[in-house]
Amino acid sequence: MNRYKRQILVPAFGSTGHNRFRAARILVIGAGGLAAPLLQYLTGAGLGHIRLVDADRVELSNLHRQTLFREEDIGKAKVMAAADQLVKLNSETDFETIQARFGPENAAPLCANVDLIVECTDEIAASYIASDYCMTAKRPLISASVSGTQGYCGGFCGGAPGLRAVFPHLPAQLGSCETEGVLGPAVGVIGSLQAQLVMAQLAGMKPTPLGQLITFDAQTMRFSGFRFDQAENPEPNPPFIAHESLEPNDFIVDLRAEGEDGPRLANAHRHQVAEFAPGGPTPSKGQRAVLACRSGLRSWHAAERLSTYWNGKIALLALGNN
Repeated sequence: MNRYKRQILVPAFGSTGHNRFRAARILVIGAGGLAAPLLQYLTGAGLGHIRLVDADRVELSNLHRQTLFREEDIGKAKVMAAADQLVKLNSETDFETIQARFGPENAAPLCANVDLIVECTDEIAASYIASDYCMTAKRPLISASVSGTQGYCGGFCGGAPGLRAVFPHLPAQLGSCETEGVLGPAVGVIGSLQAQLVMAQLAGMKPTPLGQLITFDAQTMRFSGFRFDQAENPEPNPPFIAHESLEPNDFIVDLRAEGEDGPRLANAHRHQVAEFAPGGPTPSKGQRAVLACRSGLRSWHAAERLSTYWNGKIALLALGNN
């Protein structure tokens, strides 16, 4: 036990917590910047099994914050490059790598037979899809996000309210690493917090991290946090759906610009978010409105505008880049 002696000596963790942690299985969604410190700390601490899912490949622009990767990894699948490094850190942890994009079509099989889900992506849709699934399946979720110098990390579901309880509405502009930039150390801080919440939950430490949100601003060097155990949990409306769930009678709207990356949408109307106003695009009676864009942000805002003058069913579709 020399390897794990120092964490077992922590009274709040102890041998009981260590044994629970060693026996645990988790799903990590995303193998980028947040996952880099998270995976290293959890692997070093001897977590039993890590299922890692990510569709992307390593790019040069990743390296300033995704510290698991090296220049020679550029072009490799992130899940494989990450696992190659982590096995060298601790051969006692089992790794299962899946090169795929997490979405509503595969959430159930990806989350099967794990004790906890960790969401480390830079995708709005993935955060809400994971939370909506975990609320239904009663699985704990540790989710985080960083943009620029600011980020948050929280424990959701598994008996606590979900992500929609804290973030029922999206801001008009929602930053991402691609559009707003990000500082590597800010990502490292939030990813490390995520690892701590995962260890606390799996080991049964008190108080529970579920129902707690922590924020960090690297520019002001300030942390803040609050508990939301009693927050009202809204229904997942509108829900995110899979591309494969489209129906022949759907009123499909593609909110992407001409030439924007991503899969084609057959039989889709092309509109902009601002067009959704009284007298604007309106489905026929009995149709379901399906609003599609790359990340889900434009779809969300178009749905909010459409719902002010139409009371039919609405669903969101996040198409991704390819």
